[in-house]
Amino acid sequence: MPRVITPVDETVASLAECVDAMSCAGFDPGDEESLMHSARQLRRLGNNRTFLGDMLVSALETRHREDDGANSYGPQVIMLAPPDGGDYFMRANLWPSRDEHMMRASGGDSFVYGLPHDHNFDFVTLGYFGPGYASDYYEFDYEDVSGWSGEPVDLRFVERSCLEEGKIMHYRAHRDVHAQHPGEALSVSINIVHAGGAQGWLDQYSFDVEKRRIGRILSNGSSEAFMRIAVGLGSESASELARSFGQHHPSDRMRLASWSALASAADDASARDLVWADAERCGSRMVAGEAKLRRHQAV
Repeated sequence: MPRVITPVDETVASLAECVDAMSCAGFDPGDEESLMHSARQLRRLGNNRTFLGDMLVSALETRHREDDGANSYGPQVIMLAPPDGGDYFMRANLWPSRDEHMMRASGGDSFVYGLPHDHNFDFVTLGYFGPGYASDYYEFDYEDVSGWSGEPVDLRFVERSCLEEGKIMHYRAHRDVHAQHPGEALSVSINIVHAGGAQGWLDQYSFDVEKRRIGRILSNGSSEAFMRIAVGLGSESASELARSFGQHHPSDRMRLASWSALASAADDASARDLVWADAERCGSRMVAGEAKLRRHQAV
């Protein structure tokens, strides 16, 4: 499960001071000193009990007229420090309880409640306000799976616990899995998230914890969508590129998207089956598993 970190620091930092300290040192979650530095900065910011409320009040008063795009406000996420080409970003997450109007209006899926998943990035998180969301925590070995839907996975249950106020945890990429559940009241967490250039190509999965299987890939990117659109528009060059990517692209996810695009553009069921038959032989275990599944579903 995520590692609980307990840095002792009674000093109080403003958001600007925290961002400055992080920007000077950077964030390398594989380095213990860097990890502890990030946890200490979270602790210092967490000791500041007014900064986030002040920030939200200011935004409401100005109706975001002074927003220059650096902060992205959504229904759940408040960007505190954007990546800006660095190796981290900071955000605050809002976690509604079951009694909140936003939960009744949007449902738990909008807040990823009840969806067991891992992350394709490391992050350090602090319970800033409220009782915190609860999580059922699991672990798995990323290197042992190919990533096709329904693939068996050795998913090991660890415990259920809450991210209560003041608690700091390090979530490890491709290892820690959790299914989140609403807390007893509205809660807020603050994250320092590792950002890297290759992150967009690293897979994030959902899991079926009852059957101990991979659910699906959650981390689809724009390149996959572009490929589907290009092939769908009927361009011969796009089909040729999709077949080339399906055979040789270094990302299994992009390979699968390419074969999916070709299958979607096929004239009939027989032609789609031929596409997936070629996909089975492309040399990717993940794509082969998905292709077999698609062919079986079509029968």
